[in-house]
Amino acid sequence: MHRVLVSDKLAPEGLRVLQDAAATGSISFDSRPGLSPADLIAAIGEYDALIVRSGTTVTAEVIAAATRLRAIGRAGIGVDNIDVGAATRRGIAVMNTPGGNNVTTAEHAISMMLALARSIPQATASMRAGKWEKSKFTGSEISGKILGLVGIGNIGKLVAERGRGLKMKVIAHDPFITEERAAEIGVELAPLDEVLARADFVSLHVPLTPDTRNLLGPTQLRNMKKGARLINCARGGIVNEAALAEALSSGHLAGAALDVFEEEPPRPDSPLLSLENVICTPHLGAATEEAQVNVAVAVAEQVVDFLVRDVTRNAVNVPSVSAELLEVLRPYLKLGEKLGALQAQLLEQAPTEVKVEYGGEVATVDVHPVTVAVLHGLLDRLLESSTVNYVNARELARERGIKITESRTAQTGGYVNQVKVSVRTADKESEVVGAVFGREVVRLVRVDRFHLEAVPEGRILMLHNRDVPGVVGAVGTLLGEAKVNIAGLELGREAVGGIALSLVHVDDEVPQAVLGRLRSLPEILSADLLEL
Repeated sequence: MHRVLVSDKLAPEGLRVLQDAAATGSISFDSRPGLSPADLIAAIGEYDALIVRSGTTVTAEVIAAATRLRAIGRAGIGVDNIDVGAATRRGIAVMNTPGGNNVTTAEHAISMMLALARSIPQATASMRAGKWEKSKFTGSEISGKILGLVGIGNIGKLVAERGRGLKMKVIAHDPFITEERAAEIGVELAPLDEVLARADFVSLHVPLTPDTRNLLGPTQLRNMKKGARLINCARGGIVNEAALAEALSSGHLAGAALDVFEEEPPRPDSPLLSLENVICTPHLGAATEEAQVNVAVAVAEQVVDFLVRDVTRNAVNVPSVSAELLEVLRPYLKLGEKLGALQAQLLEQAPTEVKVEYGGEVATVDVHPVTVAVLHGLLDRLLESSTVNYVNARELARERGIKITESRTAQTGGYVNQVKVSVRTADKESEVVGAVFGREVVRLVRVDRFHLEAVPEGRILMLHNRDVPGVVGAVGTLLGEAKVNIAGLELGREAVGGIALSLVHVDDEVPQAVLGRLRSLPEILSADLLEL
């Protein structure tokens, strides 16, 4: 009998799904919310599946002790409390419930916008203090105003629909969506600077990635329309909180509504908590009764289906294939993810087409899951990352107007097995090629016209430079002065004395100031930090 452990409080409707399955004799389950980390490690070895919400942290130590564990179900979207890498290495499926709280989160953003426009929390506090300050809380109408969205994925799209219903004009910045798809949603696409400059209300709907951390810093906040209001129900860290406090204190921004913070809970001395023009909630975007029921039922059904019927739904780390095929495809799935993630970081415009070409022995098996892995890696960096999984990646790509082509060939470019991923935008096409050596070793072997052999893992500083003496030394010196340790180096060039590509593996974060100094070196044509 399959045993299931529920280590966080789950809605009764979700427990009822487990009870019904237990009544048939197919599973048994224990609901033990509030387990300490030590107790979880002691108990987990007896279970085949684990169901959590946000309260349980599934660490590598927990996974190491989970000798029977086959699946982890997360009642919610985010899986940042689960060591997905450790689970993947153990062959444990990690499943989330991506659609359960989209509407709830979108409605919270709209609620925050309305409360911010009319100073509802402040006016409530004033009245409870025995005051009647009617003139102090003169608000702003929503109708006819410009709503600027940063990101129009699943939640951003719902906010756009509701904004239009409130008779707002909706403009949006999302570099990875086509004009055609934006028109279908009913929004006008614009560059980020233009959205910030024009919008009366700006609402954020992007994942927190290295590219979006501090996306709205001092410069961007100064460029916002004077008197504008900011809403963030996405992730803490997208907005530089110190710069936001300054923009609000100076009166440049009329107000901010925040559901998320860089540190949660925020420190009591955070300046944002003391400003009268800030309203805030303790990460309540997904906290409605309906959403909690939806995700509880969904995760329980998914875990039962996985254990009893061998059906995988909404897995963030494995496709729905047989165990035998999964064993063959495992290195290709890893390679596909890396190639997709690399392409996402090379893009400057929305992708319109993704072509995946397989060469060699891998072309003789079902490679559809690998194509999905490529799309997963690509979209995971471009969208609300926790909503992308092996089930919906292809459909999400189609929704964003991306054409997907899959082909096979006997040509391998000198490698027994290779995967080539080409991504086309409105202006150009880029190619990256990877190869699998033996049963487990994956390598990046070409970036556009540059041939090399690199490990696609970790932080990588990608440089395009003129192929002249002294470049490597200058780069190494500059990184050394910045206390950035070099872990490895791969080079490729088109011709002697032409343009070269350098991939510098680093152990440490490379600050933007250091990237700026690298770009100022006379022989460096571009410098970008990749995360793979």
